[in-house]
Amino acid sequence: MQTLTTEIKKKCIRSLSAEELKDFFVASGEKAFRAKQVYEWLWKRSARSFENMSNLSKETRTLLENNFTINPVTISQKQVSNDGTIKFGFKLHDGYLVEGVLIPADDRMTACISSQVGCSLTCKFCATGYMDRKRNLEPYEIYDQVVLIKEAAEEHYQTPLTNIVLMGMGEPLLNYANVLKGIDKVTAEDGLHIASKRITLSTAGIAKMITKLGDDKVKFRLALSLHAANDEKRNTIMPINETNNLNVLKEALLYFYKMTGSAITFEYIVFDGVNDSVQDAKELYAFAKNIPCKINIIEYNPIQEADFINTSVDKLEQFKKVLTDKGIIVNIRRSRGKDIDAACGQLAIKEVK
Repeated sequence: MQTLTTEIKKKCIRSLSAEELKDFFVASGEKAFRAKQVYEWLWKRSARSFENMSNLSKETRTLLENNFTINPVTISQKQVSNDGTIKFGFKLHDGYLVEGVLIPADDRMTACISSQVGCSLTCKFCATGYMDRKRNLEPYEIYDQVVLIKEAAEEHYQTPLTNIVLMGMGEPLLNYANVLKGIDKVTAEDGLHIASKRITLSTAGIAKMITKLGDDKVKFRLALSLHAANDEKRNTIMPINETNNLNVLKEALLYFYKMTGSAITFEYIVFDGVNDSVQDAKELYAFAKNIPCKINIIEYNPIQEADFINTSVDKLEQFKKVLTDKGIIVNIRRSRGKDIDAACGQLAIKEVK
């Protein structure tokens, strides 16, 4: 007689809360305090295997091995730019890849991380927008990207990670619950304990979820990927604007500020002949003037899929002057990692040749 065996799929241990972990140990006849030890290994010490948990007995580690997986994110490829920027291809447990970037600067060390495999928003200037969205990242996959980039900062530059931006692949607010749980693990005292104010979430503009961020009184920073301040123009660049127009977004941003006290950062890429005129700058001022904010003007980074080109230096300075003359705080952000497709808007999975 033939015996049929079914392999039981193990649960990822990092999907359990501290309380659920405690329940597991008690039900297994182990001491409840083991849960605290394991939780610390997972979230404070970033253990990638049960074997690493050296203060647990071999029996306890075997118990964990037989019941759970950790599903660590691994680095499948790494490229170093001429300017010191490092791009990572991160491999997930199911074989999918996402990208992240370490951006070194004199005054900060920034990790740019992803929130989804691919993206569903089809922004015309963004390489990720030309990919299909395969799935949302889990909280532990968001956490792992930070850990791996943090380790790279310490290894390559002997400098601790100072800032985190969710500006990689995907729209963070379409993975709301997992993103907030991932940020919680990064900021928690029993996690990586990185200050919330050093984290910025960038969104293409999902108004109802921006409102929810306000209701949840989040402590991290919010950036809006704007790129045009009239609806007709923004609709063509960012189709999400058709269902989240500028008036609706403005209301949501003002509500967010009222609930959190945190000023907004507007990100504005200047495309030659598209959104770089004096009139465009005046429209941007009209949109931003009543919202506590600063504006980051970002150099455009070309991608194969689109035919936008960067504006001229003269036009850029003229654009900036319109805003600064009216009292708006404006920073011009230069591209980093362009030679390895690691710059803003260039993230898409490509094999390194």
